[in-house]
Amino acid sequence: MDNLLGPEPTLLPDRPEAQSAAEAGTDPAKIVRAYPDFSEAWALLAERALQTGDPVTAYAFARTGYHRGLDQLRRAGWKGFGPVPWAHRGNQGFLRALAALARAADGIGEVEEYERCRKFLTDSDPAAPAALGLG
Repeated sequence: MDNLLGPEPTLLPDRPEAQSAAEAGTDPAKIVRAYPDFSEAWALLAERALQTGDPVTAYAFARTGYHRGLDQLRRAGWKGFGPVPWAHRGNQGFLRALAALARAADGIGEVEEYERCRKFLTDSDPAAPAALGLG
């Protein structure tokens, strides 16, 4: 049966080893070296750079995580639109990278990029901005 309201949510696969490392507080640079396509580690690096007042470095880390996540979304059947639920653990790294990209763009004065990322985050899951501190 087709979903008349739009596409089904895209659910990225869980990454148990990488997710466990992130949850255990392993240095995200170490996680990236082991799992270079793991968006959450890139998001953690971006968040750390934002916390230390370095939005330029944060932007580079967040953009990398965002693009790695887009690649995975496309492989999972995402067609450029539709739900990417925050509640699904496998999606959280991509959404965190997207939120970090929004904050970093804001930090370097790139208003259009901030707005684009914020809209993408809201379109992915209306609950995500608040969950990620962009409420």
